Amino acid sequence: MWSFRFAVRIFADQNITMRKSFLLALGFVFAAFTVSAQEISAERIRKDVTYLASDKLEGRGTSSKGEKKAAAYIAGEFKKCGLSPKGTEGFYQPFTFKSNPNPHDTSTANLKERTGKNVIGYLDNGAEFTVVIGGHYDHLGTGHDKNSLDANPEGKVHNGADDNASGTSGVIELARYYTSNGRKEAFNFLFICFSGEELGLMGSKRFCENPTVDLTKVNYMINMDMIGRLNDSTKALMIYGVGTAPEWVPMIKGTNSVFKIKQDSSGIGPSDQTSFYLKNIPVLHFFTGQHSDYHKPGDDAEKVNYTGEKLVLEFIIQLIDQTEKLPKLKFQQTKNPDMGRSKFKVTLGIMPDYTFEGPGLKIDGVTDGKPAAAAGVKTGDVLIEMGGVEIKKMGDYMAQLQKFSKGETTTIKVQRGGEVLTLNVTF
Repeated sequence: MWSFRFAVRIFADQNITMRKSFLLALGFVFAAFTVSAQEISAERIRKDVTYLASDKLEGRGTSSKGEKKAAAYIAGEFKKCGLSPKGTEGFYQPFTFKSNPNPHDTSTANLKERTGKNVIGYLDNGAEFTVVIGGHYDHLGTGHDKNSLDANPEGKVHNGADDNASGTSGVIELARYYTSNGRKEAFNFLFICFSGEELGLMGSKRFCENPTVDLTKVNYMINMDMIGRLNDSTKALMIYGVGTAPEWVPMIKGTNSVFKIKQDSSGIGPSDQTSFYLKNIPVLHFFTGQHSDYHKPGDDAEKVNYTGEKLVLEFIIQLIDQTEKLPKLKFQQTKNPDMGRSKFKVTLGIMPDYTFEGPGLKIDGVTDGKPAAAAGVKTGDVLIEMGGVEIKKMGDYMAQLQKFSKGETTTIKVQRGGEVLTLNVTF
């Protein structure tokens, strides 16, 4: 039988060992928590997108109850992150504007006053310069604003999971990352989710006209609009604005090891980076490509590639890390896209694949009830000729489209697999 003294000693030694084991295990748990807090999470992105693109938000139309619910959700997540409010009313920057519900109506008679609300949070690292990370959170609501590409949109909920719950979730997730990564960054960060983008970049315009930070101290702006449909096979990623600072192109090339990147130099485009570019701020806009659900009721949460979005956000972090080693980026003016002087009198009713590198124009979606659909054009076709003119790139197509009027008929040629088809199109 053990003696009492020996037993006490053994018990004490075991206690010491147990305490050490407990402390060691606690250390592992803390380390695991710290690593987890620093990582981008596809599941958190999924959670954000699933809520923002749910039917109960009814498509987040600007000024709608659903958009206000989305704004409250974003502000709540910013608060959880520990961001400071940087709007004019807490996290919010409310604004009013006049808009015609029908974007094709150019008259002023039907203008209506609308309200929007940017959601803005700030991470103050005591740095000299600030990086703006943004994306719009509004969408098309129930089809009343006539931006829908659905044949009969009225009353249908357009959830906008990719456009742009994906970008909004990206802003939120990067806010989580930069507030929990355990290090003091070289920049301050301003996280903005814009309202009214679908009605003409209203939110970002209003912010840049009435900024809540000194814009001369903004190093650059990162915009995320439709980053949720990365193709797992091609890994195609479009980055706009690479010409707005001389550092962007070599930096992107030196950092990328995952994506097949297509770059566009212009700072002006159909998203919120444009408003910042017009204030002489370098910009980048990230976009994973067009798809057949664009501006249609089918843009739902289950179609988002959450692992792909995680990769995009990690790439953005890598680029931001690279800029920490550099002086403030030097702004460069870029050549604006040549969209032609005259407005289009007709539409073909196709959705181009902007990541396609040609030759020709690859069709990523065909709108029901439009000329292309009536002619038999299918998703995946490559438009190679229109009205007897060879189509090598987007500009060729746009130039040809301007030549036609409603009621006219012309021929187009499309490549479908190994076959070239000639189709008659009536506008």
